[in-house]
Amino acid sequence: MNLENLNKEELDTYFTQHLIDMAQARLGGETLACSDDFFAEMENLIKPGRGIFIEEKFTDRGKWMDGWESRRSYGRDNGREFDWCTIRLGVPGVIRGLDVDTNHFKGNAPQSVSVEATHCDGDIANAVWETILVQSPTDAHSQNLFVVNSDKVFTHVRLNMFPDGGVARFRVYGDPKLDPKNFVAGELIDLASIKNGARALLCSDMFFSDKNNLIMPGRGVNMGDGWETKRRRDPGPDWSIVKLAVPGDLKKLIVDTAHFKGNFPDTFTLEATNGSDEDVLAGNVEWTEVVNKTKLYADREHLFIDAINSGDATFSHIRLNIFPDGGVSRLRLFGNAK
Repeated sequence: MNLENLNKEELDTYFTQHLIDMAQARLGGETLACSDDFFAEMENLIKPGRGIFIEEKFTDRGKWMDGWESRRSYGRDNGREFDWCTIRLGVPGVIRGLDVDTNHFKGNAPQSVSVEATHCDGDIANAVWETILVQSPTDAHSQNLFVVNSDKVFTHVRLNMFPDGGVARFRVYGDPKLDPKNFVAGELIDLASIKNGARALLCSDMFFSDKNNLIMPGRGVNMGDGWETKRRRDPGPDWSIVKLAVPGDLKKLIVDTAHFKGNFPDTFTLEATNGSDEDVLAGNVEWTEVVNKTKLYADREHLFIDAINSGDATFSHIRLNIFPDGGVSRLRLFGNAK
């Protein structure tokens, strides 16, 4: 797909539905340093949501803003030509798009921004940066969406804003990539982990919560931190398709219904296939049932090893079917990369 041909609404949908925000704090993203955050802290850049505005809220430094805001520098003798913030991505990956969101920054947004990126395993002070977004105009109180054309894997980004001002949120959308150096020989890998590069491609319904919650790190913190469908009035199932981080065999499965007490699925099955994303989404693949229909229970981690009927076959995608509906907090699927 040529992203350059999409309008703003289509681009936003593609970014949020098909890519992962690799800078988000939830995945371990971290703001490392900035030139100045006098009015509003840099850490706000990678928080959830678009940022809020509270009319009467002030601090001892001025108006409280839900974003990163520097003091005024343009036309002043303070030695800064622009402001910058360095962010370590929560997971390394290929960057496909950027969202520089100036929500509620109406009279204090930057005129333009640029973005640099690097791949660095050591001291960021020695990093070599390359520009992935040339200096580009931005609109106030708006999502400013940009397409990135690079196939390199990056670990850090640096947002530059000219000449100063505030940004509510900064999203770095892309494809996380598994780093083999993080694993020892023979170690089982969580092939369904978003941090290793897995991605929820499609689901039957996500009325109450997002499909990618299913493969997020850690255990769910509450009922909203999982994948939950609306109530069905037929036998179901509801289903979610996950593209595995890398193709592999399937050796160990965990289905976690944490916090789902009155709305967990009654039973589930797990299917798997080996094919391209395009064929999977078009329905041009054959699915193999690797876990037969099995009872689930409320607020519990369910572990399956012997129940997986896949042998040493290699799979690229899995489909979790829940009967008839309900919520699952996390899915963990361990195997050997092939």
